Amino acid sequence: MKNILIILLIIAGIRVEAQNLVEGFVTSTKGDSLPGVNVYLKNTYDGTSTKVNGYFSFKTSATGNQTLVAQSVGFKKREFPVVFNDGPIEIDIELKEAIDQLNAVTITAGAMEASDAKKAVVLKPLDIVTTPSAMGDIIGAFQTLPGTSTVGNDGRLFVRGGDASETAIFIDGLQVGNAFGTTASNVPTRTRFSPNLFKGSFFSTGGYSAEYGQALSSALALNTVDIPLRSQGDISIMSLGGGYTQTLVGKNNSITASANYFDLSPYQSLIKQDFDWERSPYGWDASLAASQKLSNGGMLKAYFQKESNGLKLWQKQPGEAGRGTLIGIKNKYTYAQSNIKLIGKNGWSYTGGASYSDNLDQFDLDSQMVSQQNRLIHLKGVAIKDFSDAISLKTGVESTWSSYQETLVNEGLSRDFLDQRYNVFLESDYYLSNQLIFRGGVRSGYSVLNDEFWIDPRASVSYKFEHEGQMSFAYGTFSQLPLERFRILNNNLGNTEAEHFILNYFISKSGRTFRAEAFHKSYDNLVTFNGYNQAPEDISLSGQGYAKGMDFFYRDRKSIKETDFWITYSFVDSKRKFDSFESQVQPSFAPRHNASVVAKHYVSFLQSQLGMSFSVNDGYTYTNPNLPGEQNAKTKSFQDMSISWSYLPKPNLIIHLACSNVLGRDNIFGYQYGQEANESGLVPGMPVVQGAPRFLFLGIFLTLSSDKSANQLNNL
Repeated sequence: MKNILIILLIIAGIRVEAQNLVEGFVTSTKGDSLPGVNVYLKNTYDGTSTKVNGYFSFKTSATGNQTLVAQSVGFKKREFPVVFNDGPIEIDIELKEAIDQLNAVTITAGAMEASDAKKAVVLKPLDIVTTPSAMGDIIGAFQTLPGTSTVGNDGRLFVRGGDASETAIFIDGLQVGNAFGTTASNVPTRTRFSPNLFKGSFFSTGGYSAEYGQALSSALALNTVDIPLRSQGDISIMSLGGGYTQTLVGKNNSITASANYFDLSPYQSLIKQDFDWERSPYGWDASLAASQKLSNGGMLKAYFQKESNGLKLWQKQPGEAGRGTLIGIKNKYTYAQSNIKLIGKNGWSYTGGASYSDNLDQFDLDSQMVSQQNRLIHLKGVAIKDFSDAISLKTGVESTWSSYQETLVNEGLSRDFLDQRYNVFLESDYYLSNQLIFRGGVRSGYSVLNDEFWIDPRASVSYKFEHEGQMSFAYGTFSQLPLERFRILNNNLGNTEAEHFILNYFISKSGRTFRAEAFHKSYDNLVTFNGYNQAPEDISLSGQGYAKGMDFFYRDRKSIKETDFWITYSFVDSKRKFDSFESQVQPSFAPRHNASVVAKHYVSFLQSQLGMSFSVNDGYTYTNPNLPGEQNAKTKSFQDMSISWSYLPKPNLIIHLACSNVLGRDNIFGYQYGQEANESGLVPGMPVVQGAPRFLFLGIFLTLSSDKSANQLNNL
């Protein structure tokens, strides 16, 4: 018995001597202690977790060559080779933070995103179509965002002291030519595309990605829906017309066909108009969208739209008797595009596509027939690779063909030009940590028509604070060829140029979003000419200017129950020498102060959403020839309060009522003057006013689907 006890004690002693100690500390790359880190030997049950101070220790019977693993949520796993030679192992481990793309810092300088894909966005797609003043127009909603100016007699997007031509619009990365409908002078227009086409958008007020070009101020990138949720039919009956949309959805594909018609004649016969219409605006459009999921996560999309519209309007001339000049417009427009996304090998993904825009305007100017035609073909290919969770690369090539033709139909005279542009861009994101990201890019271009080559560098950096707010800075140079109406007169015109500096603070937390941004934008090589805007002479690129200021945005979906509201304010100090001006002036399209408030409240017992939006600016500058100087006068402030009511008596039925300028504010956008003085020695003038005191919209939207629950809320 004594011998057996001795043997057991010897065996126990051997086992105790075989226990090896492993100990050390785990810290972050910043030197902070990391508690709760799992430290263990690979393929064994031996290990432990670090204490509050990052210390760990455990014993193991493992021998020889082993692998020590340190692993924790939010940090990259690390493995270390260790060798047990009958002695303790002391090792200190440093863990690098893993990049969490969902919660990591993002570039926010000059960038505002509207989507359902991310948490920290400014607007959702539904916000765009339920903003009362927008009347279902995408641009109308973006005009309530910081950095934009409301120019009520135009309707297009004016950003930070830039005119509407300085904003480029892209659909699925492809440039759209003539994205706005053709209209007469001082008659506001709208975008051509329905909001329900898009799942999200990216709106930049400056400093935008090297992927986009041909815009001095802003890029608006719209992304179309991949596969709709269900098969359904949508009927729209409106005070302006009606339409029908049919969507068929399969397992991996879909097709949507739509047709719409509008005619404002019945509406304008009931509502008093300040414009002298000979033929109220009318038109139709038809579209077809198709999508197909491909293997390995790829997607193929195609879209086609055809439309035709027209109007006839008497425009009174200052100091002249009678109704004025009769202007007739007929417009035909075709847009088509196709794009594909492919998932390649070794982490590469590829996108490519082509778009085609064809716009034909026929003007009848007091029996003088003028025809203008724009065509744009855009080809693009992009390659993207994530080399790690910290480094990504995007590179692409583009080719663009643009043509323009003007014809005096009665005289049989015509002139035109064709230009080919080639672009290459490269851009890379580098996450130094979840708190710090750097983006650098460059875009180059070449125009065949004016034999010009250019390079535009761009860079951004963003840092995220511990309280979840983040600071961003962006810099970039931007080039844009002049408008066709200038290039047709001087084919050798080169690029106009802008340089952006942007500093941004952004935080989105607990249902509240705050954004503040300061900017400085300088212009060079702006188009100047002698004579009148309708007949420019001696066109050159001798203009320059600047725009500087700041804007603020606050959105709150938390403080008031069932209520969502946002408030914006923008200050813009802009002066430029351009067009026929002889000195730097404040442009008429760049009010110094712009503000807006949008609020939406859901009333459950009424099954309704009530909306209100209010926009205001400090007025528009204009030149009064009876006073010395240029841009020497200013209108009273622009003010517009719009309201809306969306009533859902059934899940698939919506009745939507909206009214703009409900208070009947007599807004004036400037003054138009004659060319000669009258008997009193004064040049006669007349105000540029809005088409009617108010605009009233009534729509009934019925959705037909198998589950009876789908609706057209996104179409409002």
